[in-house]
Amino acid sequence: MKKFVLLFVLIFSTLSTISAQVDGKAIGLRFGGIDGIGAEVSYQHPLGSSNRLEADLGINSWGLSFTGIYQWVWDLSALADGFNWYAGVGGILGIHDGDSNNSNFGLGVAGQVGIEYNFNIPLQLSLDYRPAVYVLPSFNGGYDGICLSVRYKF
Repeated sequence: MKKFVLLFVLIFSTLSTISAQVDGKAIGLRFGGIDGIGAEVSYQHPLGSSNRLEADLGINSWGLSFTGIYQWVWDLSALADGFNWYAGVGGILGIHDGDSNNSNFGLGVAGQVGIEYNFNIPLQLSLDYRPAVYVLPSFNGGYDGICLSVRYKF
């Protein structure tokens, strides 16, 4: 047990020292999703030096969604200056064109993991994976998708 605690403390302290600087806000579009069709207006707001909130309003083939994700950001400048990776967790609210078997409203939990590149100009590109599970009521159980985002940093 002592070895496990020591290992956990060592890993946590290492990760906290390599966290990336979250510099400023960003707004743009996030493309992709469950069926590869759809887009979200995406906004990132810093909450600390290495944490941020991402809020996305999406339109896709099955309806509308609003997602809020709390993200932790880590430095990947070993690849090249400007690279970061991030992971987060949050919630999702969905409204879709229901049929007789489904509700028009859904509430769920979502996770996210991705990689981003911040250019020297105010441009950010990112690629992420976001799985979600609707818990109230189920929209066929869940959602997941890989998305490409293009954001203007300010």
